[in-house]
Amino acid sequence: MKTVRVILSPDAKEVYRYLNREAANSKIEKTILTGLQKKIDLIKANPHYGDPLAKKLIPAEYQIKYGVTNLFRVELPNYWRMLYTLTSGESQIEIIAFVLDITDHKRYDKKFGYKKK
Repeated sequence: MKTVRVILSPDAKEVYRYLNREAANSKIEKTILTGLQKKIDLIKANPHYGDPLAKKLIPAEYQIKYGVTNLFRVELPNYWRMLYTLTSGESQIEIIAFVLDITDHKRYDKKFGYKKK
């Protein structure tokens, strides 16, 4: 069985640090951080855990910056989202779940072009 390694992009790492820093003082950030850690464990157990998004919905930003050809969405507490892609590791015995973004619902909607009704 292949091992699954979860790696955070620089943008995701910045949000993760923010959540860690604020979790001590904020119940909301602590809830999001706890949910994020649980979801990462679920992805390690099953890399296809998230909801797959259609290729036509993958933002150009991710395609250009990271060469993304597949994208999965995971819902987090307080309407936050985590977006990740799967790639092969350097060896054939590893799968890498590369977390592209951890974002609130408002920025997620903006990134995917959703508008309020």
